Amino acid sequence: MRGTVRPRIQAAGPAGRRWLRLAATLRPISPATAAVRYPLFPLACGRGGQVPAVTMAKEVDRFVELVVVRHGETSWNASRIVQGQMDPELNEIGKQQAVVVARRLAREARPAAIYSSDLKRAAETAEIIAKACDVSNLMLTEALRERHMGYLQGLMWDDAVNKSPSVFKGFANFEVKNGLDFDDRNHELPGGGESLNQLSERCISYLNKVAQNHIGERVIVVGHGAAILELCRHTDPPNRSIRRKIPNTSLNIFRISGVTGRWILERCGDVGHLSENGFLENVFGGDGASA
Repeated sequence: MRGTVRPRIQAAGPAGRRWLRLAATLRPISPATAAVRYPLFPLACGRGGQVPAVTMAKEVDRFVELVVVRHGETSWNASRIVQGQMDPELNEIGKQQAVVVARRLAREARPAAIYSSDLKRAAETAEIIAKACDVSNLMLTEALRERHMGYLQGLMWDDAVNKSPSVFKGFANFEVKNGLDFDDRNHELPGGGESLNQLSERCISYLNKVAQNHIGERVIVVGHGAAILELCRHTDPPNRSIRRKIPNTSLNIFRISGVTGRWILERCGDVGHLSENGFLENVFGGDGASA
């Protein structure tokens, strides 16, 4: 069919068998879809606008798939307390949420590694996922911690907003409403707190290094609400503000190019696993504060 990108299997030696296996899973897509899905590489088209399946497979294989999971619920989440880099553990609901998301991930492609914030709520979630997925390669790091909220840490969310409303400008309980200007994003919170740009640079620079070590592989990352929002924002077009919610144990899937470093957001705030287990009525973080 004209105007359709059809995978075409080409002969390959032993070194090309990997590409053929991946190419066999590819379905025809339109040129417009191909341009969006594989924007980073010029696809060598054959006659009729067709793209050899081996070529498409190689382009796909130059990305790392990053499955970013927000930690399970804590008692501070449930009580609407600003956590920042304070270190509460998962509560019972949070542990159950972690088990449910772990079961879901265990049914999918096995990850090459799991990276997590070293804060207890994330580390506990990551350990549950690692066990379910039979992954021994689990790394905990300060680089994936939540934003340090300075003197606001430990305050009730409403009290923190009243104490420093400018800090929460453009945000409502982890839902981005309006864009922040450059000065807002560079505002460092008193008491050792970070700016949004510092948070973004810390997390993205670390995950870019992770991506370089896992090209063509799937990696799970366990992190925090504000940090995950910054990852999502990194994929947005310039000067755009997109509303998102990041509930506890939601899945947020990115692809990162191993060649250009470009990030593509494929899925955000996915909590389908919670709807199957009755958690959505109480899931915290989409509708409540959780920094």
